[in-house]
Amino acid sequence: MDYRPTSGPCGGPGIPDAHGRRASYLRVSVTDRCNLRCAYCTPAASFCPKPHQEILTYEEILAVVTQAVAMGVRKVRLTGGEPLVRRGLETLVEKIAALPGLLDLCLTTNGVLLADRAKALADAGLKRINVSLDSLDAETFARITGRDALDSVLSGLEAAEAAGLSPTKINVVPLAGINAREAPDFARLTLEKPVAVRFIELMPVGPAASRNRVAGVDTQTIRRAVEDALGPLSPIPGHDLLDGPAERFALAGAKGEVGFITPVTGHPCPSCNRLRLTADGKLRPCLLSDAETDIRSVLRSGGSERDIQQALAAAVAAKPAAGPRNQGVLSGCARVMHSIGG
Repeated sequence: MDYRPTSGPCGGPGIPDAHGRRASYLRVSVTDRCNLRCAYCTPAASFCPKPHQEILTYEEILAVVTQAVAMGVRKVRLTGGEPLVRRGLETLVEKIAALPGLLDLCLTTNGVLLADRAKALADAGLKRINVSLDSLDAETFARITGRDALDSVLSGLEAAEAAGLSPTKINVVPLAGINAREAPDFARLTLEKPVAVRFIELMPVGPAASRNRVAGVDTQTIRRAVEDALGPLSPIPGHDLLDGPAERFALAGAKGEVGFITPVTGHPCPSCNRLRLTADGKLRPCLLSDAETDIRSVLRSGGSERDIQQALAAAVAAKPAAGPRNQGVLSGCARVMHSIGG
């Protein structure tokens, strides 16, 4: 098999799957540990991190990312758990940023540790940052996350802007009866700052879904709330490799934009270009399926560059046409979200 990137039915480079799509976006979880206990992601009762010896080293992560980029991956996102709880992340960022052919290197964080790390990450070559922030109210923030740390996150956002990690994206998961009422407050931020606010439907993934005591709010409800408060949202035309799955809009006169990601009420599967590398060394071609390729065993048995490429190609080839759904629950996944990388 020829592993060199070529253009396909979906256009552009990437690793081909069996359905005409190409994986050009790799999400890399560097840790399954987190310093928050968000009710819908990492609830304390189900938090059970992997032993350190099962987690990929930075050298192992770099070996996989290097071959993925050589095969046509153009965007890499570092995730967790919370990636900033892992020491020395700037070293990994610097090495990945130097890979020829990579167009975008970004990171998703809860922002608690960001204020002290933003400049170093930018200096190492990080281009952009997404901050998961579900409330602008300290009490509500603590209710969702289990920690009184809103001020730290807001300081992190300021540090990211000062470091040139732009455009900064703020990821918001609207929860019924908890933070959904804050949707206009988040959208209002785009009038004042060049930030991209993304409202993401709650993904009730795997066995934790039935135990969650929180419920999500659909995108149309959130959009109506924003427009009722702030006026119409105008679509932002165009889409490219780096945009991601969001439908993008802007308020009149806004410096930033508002986006909606609809994994529950929408159907993103036909255009999915993602591949995930978990912190414990599994390649997941679909968030909602437990089909995995064990690349850690390839790495730790002395596998060659070609062996790594074969594992990547096999994982993408196994990507299903669509993820499983059952009565509104995104099912088929036995892992909890923090162990996947989102």
